[in-house]
Amino acid sequence: MVLRCFILLIALLSSSQIFAQETYTLKFATLLPTGTAWSVILDNWVKEVESKSQGRLIFKMYSGGVMGDEPDVLRKIRKNQLQGGLFTGYGIGRIYSPARVLEMPFLFKNTQESDYVRDQLMPDIEIGFKQSGFELLGWPEVGFIHFFSQHKIESIDDMKKSRIWLWQGDPLGEAFFNAAGIEPVPLSIIDVYSQLSAKHGGIDTVYISTFGAIGLQWHTQLKFGTNIAVTNAIGGLVISNSFFDTLPKDLQQLLKTTGKIMSDKVRKNARFENERSRNLLKRYGIQFLWDWNDDEMQEFIRIRDQAAKHLEDTNYIPANFSSKARDLLEKYRASQTPKK
Repeated sequence: MVLRCFILLIALLSSSQIFAQETYTLKFATLLPTGTAWSVILDNWVKEVESKSQGRLIFKMYSGGVMGDEPDVLRKIRKNQLQGGLFTGYGIGRIYSPARVLEMPFLFKNTQESDYVRDQLMPDIEIGFKQSGFELLGWPEVGFIHFFSQHKIESIDDMKKSRIWLWQGDPLGEAFFNAAGIEPVPLSIIDVYSQLSAKHGGIDTVYISTFGAIGLQWHTQLKFGTNIAVTNAIGGLVISNSFFDTLPKDLQQLLKTTGKIMSDKVRKNARFENERSRNLLKRYGIQFLWDWNDDEMQEFIRIRDQAAKHLEDTNYIPANFSSKARDLLEKYRASQTPKK
């Protein structure tokens, strides 16, 4: 009896140690403010993973930019102070920059085109993320980006006279503004609201989705928006390989399966919320102006192509990757042409 009790005690101690070893904490950061439709989807995903893992995988969430701008979050992930995050294209560019071909200005005419090209490029993008030390769990979407300002902008010359914000350190934004002959004001996204609201702030014009303008409260400092969107901004749900590789196979699969589903929900919701937010912004007094004519659109395409050439020359978006995206786009458009 004593021997049986001893064996049982050893078994209980061993199982408790195994259980302790199988509990993992994922520290996760995002710029998303709490209380938005997207943050609710994110929170539900966290609850689902914690429940389905039976408490073996738990999250510690840092929302609303409390861990800093996206470059700050990436530095902390690489130092293992954080393990994952939800990023915009700006952050994605610091992980695997070729993926940003998907948000080149004026490249896609609609979401069907961008969806097709994204799906075809995704195997390459996932490999690129992995080689950069990250596991790509899902591909949400920020949505269509508009210019918003405190004064009327109805021409390219008006833009050149504006104090336009540039997300500090963004090669794609820098290339586009340089090609347009615009001198932007580089700032962290964390500092944008304070600069807009200051009496003599450094900026009077920004670019963001309609939903983002409301979520970050920038709309309270703005009066006008452009009718036509510049691009459809991308997003990525990622965790570090150094953390992902320590997880048991079942938890890895759980993250990948649920992460993709959650990201698809965010992308679908983004398209709904951005349209809804556009109507809300009109109610809040934002006037949408500037229906670009054909000549202006051709000028923007010229600017886009000049910026793309610079990005290819600097290997930010390599020429072969850019060509592949354009070839896929042409293939899709040809398939949509009605046959006689």
